[in-house]
Amino acid sequence: MTWQGVLQIFVLLIVILPIGKLLSIYMYKFLDGGKTLTDKLFVPIEKKLYRFIGVNSSSEMAWTRYLFILLAVNFIGFVVLAILIALQPILPWFNPQHMGRVPFWTNINTSISFITNTNWQNYSGETTLSYLSQIWLTVEQFLSPVSGICIFLVVVRGFSRSNSKTIGNFWHDFVRTIIWLVIPVSFISAIVLLALGSPDNFSPYIVAHTLQGAKQVIAQGPVASMTSIMQFGDNGGGFFNANAAHPYAAPNVVSLLFQTILGMSVPVACVFLFGKMIKDKLQIKPIMAVMGVLFILGAFLMYHYEATGNPALAAHGIHLASSQNYEGKESRFGIGTSTLFNNTTTAVSWGSVAAANDSMTPLGGLIPLFNMMTGEVIFGSWGVGMVGMLAYAVLTLFLAGLMVGRTPEYLGKKIESFEVKMAVLSMIVPSLAILILSALSVAVSAGKSGIFNLGPHGLTEVLYAFSSGVGNNGSAFGGLNAASPWYSATVGIAMLLGRYPMYIPLMAMGASLAKKQKIPANAGTFPTHGILFTILLMGTVLVVGVLIFFPALALGPLAEQFAAHAGKLFG
Repeated sequence: MTWQGVLQIFVLLIVILPIGKLLSIYMYKFLDGGKTLTDKLFVPIEKKLYRFIGVNSSSEMAWTRYLFILLAVNFIGFVVLAILIALQPILPWFNPQHMGRVPFWTNINTSISFITNTNWQNYSGETTLSYLSQIWLTVEQFLSPVSGICIFLVVVRGFSRSNSKTIGNFWHDFVRTIIWLVIPVSFISAIVLLALGSPDNFSPYIVAHTLQGAKQVIAQGPVASMTSIMQFGDNGGGFFNANAAHPYAAPNVVSLLFQTILGMSVPVACVFLFGKMIKDKLQIKPIMAVMGVLFILGAFLMYHYEATGNPALAAHGIHLASSQNYEGKESRFGIGTSTLFNNTTTAVSWGSVAAANDSMTPLGGLIPLFNMMTGEVIFGSWGVGMVGMLAYAVLTLFLAGLMVGRTPEYLGKKIESFEVKMAVLSMIVPSLAILILSALSVAVSAGKSGIFNLGPHGLTEVLYAFSSGVGNNGSAFGGLNAASPWYSATVGIAMLLGRYPMYIPLMAMGASLAKKQKIPANAGTFPTHGILFTILLMGTVLVVGVLIFFPALALGPLAEQFAAHAGKLFG
């Protein structure tokens, strides 16, 4: 490890916090009716769009109607995407490479993946999809993260409102976020990525001849524009199979760090936005502290284990001049930057990678796995990471209330049995999905035949696939035949369970809280902005994650680490 590698972890947070705060001010204004400098340009567009689709953006909705429209928009996105991918061979536009038919299960998996903001890809984009298909995926990358903001707004309005049976208007939240935030930032970011060296065109692939006389096909396409929204929207699904390690996707370290900041900006802004909406900025301190500490710990540990090297080599008497584990790392970025990027994208939940997770040391690979198993609440994706942390806060206060024999309160609202049940349900569903689907995959022949590595590493690959699906992360561990019908179908189920059954209960919780009257704080109110609550909240996140998944992790990455120290290899 180098001091520069450690320092960049803290520099990233120092840079991203003021960016997130400024972005939250802008988001609060256009979502809550305030004026922005862009209103003169965007308000006329907004009004014309409402007239075109025939909706009223000013009428408040009950949470059930809000949810119905959200699900309907997502379902239409799935149907349109699946049809367009299926028609790829017969659609002549933007297909200079004559890409053929996409297998049925790959199509279904991909369509689910992109509407759920997962962007899991069990294929190589540059050799499977036409430019037109990639464009439609990019369209969904603009839409799917906004659904997360809508979920966030419903839950937070539950804490900010009193005696209210409504929680806002879906069309107002959805359309304004797209017009005021997603499109302009993505457009500007694409220009920056172009300036940093990423291509953006619809030209045929280039055929080059190497010095040895071999033929090499160099893929290109609308890379900068897709990378821009893929990173900003915490989508992760890229134009290239190598993702951010590809020299066109991230031509240099500056480009990679810019993409890292781009992906973290809205998740960090959502924490500040929460404080603005509830009009109590002190309440974000414990949440920001827990997220920040867990982020730093993950980045530091991942860097440490990769810099320490592979213990199996030392156990077999192989001593290298540099003990660092360079396998699967992009030499342009080095171990420090590669591990920071991979830790960020699994904590913040956008699944883009700059190094191969499958090539990491067992404990180095454990960090991104654990980031996802916590529910990806370490900042998390657009809005839903913050919502997941609020579920942990409700559970923390319930446990604290049991200790002192009081009905828990949070932000002036009594936390009763319904709210606790909804918070716990949002944690149980994804946990059960990961464990049950993983258990089935290592028990049935269709699942076992897709595992390319023996021993605990193979189990880790399976756990990672379903954790990535349920966490709507989209990153892959590798070493798994993810394109097989079994994994295409089961990971597709995991992605659906991680998006809808996980967050619908929290929307119901928000609607329940919105109906309640705020209670003034009194001598018995447990303070939720101090050190004690911060420690309890962090303990809840860690304990819930460890207790649920420790047996599986003990059989996977932990067993592999101990075996490596003993010189035991599996092959």
